[in-house]
Amino acid sequence: MHRENIMKTDAQIQQDVIEELKWEQSVNATQIGVEVQDGIVTLTGHVHSFADKWHAERAAQRVFGVKALAIEIDISLPGSSHRNDADIARSVENVLEWNTFLPKDHVKVMVEDGWITLTGEVDWRYQKQALATGIRYLLGVKGVSDHIHIRPVVSSNIVKSNIEAALKRHARDNSNNVSVNVHDNNVTLSGTVDNWSERKLACHAAWGTPGVHKVVDNINIAWR
Repeated sequence: MHRENIMKTDAQIQQDVIEELKWEQSVNATQIGVEVQDGIVTLTGHVHSFADKWHAERAAQRVFGVKALAIEIDISLPGSSHRNDADIARSVENVLEWNTFLPKDHVKVMVEDGWITLTGEVDWRYQKQALATGIRYLLGVKGVSDHIHIRPVVSSNIVKSNIEAALKRHARDNSNNVSVNVHDNNVTLSGTVDNWSERKLACHAAWGTPGVHKVVDNINIAWR
């Protein structure tokens, strides 16, 4: 089937995003508005937690035809969810203390008006993800700025080789269409894939390689 025959209109994308939001059990779809122009989706509305906003973004990204997202969702905490910054900071410190994936004393926490800023260094991206997952659902959190760096531990040549090998192992038709450039342990991915899932796969392969400090995603989705 030619791609021209399955290209979605903005109205179709809008309807699919609305249905995906309804299907996502962690999202109250009645709180979120969806607008689409030229394949770019804008989510609007008010939700009750940072986790609600996060899940809504991920739901929209899963829909075929979505080229990009603009997020204009506000977080309006219900009265019972309001906590002062000191309480939130203590909760984040507890997550750090009890999470076995995280190296102790390597991450610093600052909380201002419910917004958490994380700084420090870890060895692997999964450690960053473990912390993000642990604090995403904390009561009172309005947002998270993750400034945690990943310490480089291997040479750029090894990083490049590991990423390309990982892409080949997944045996995707478009794996050869993704180019990998490594400079000072910063990885830039470019090329063209068919959908969000393949784009995410390439980024996951890059981040899953030890020594990667930063991934720049310049991969295009081939909407033709």
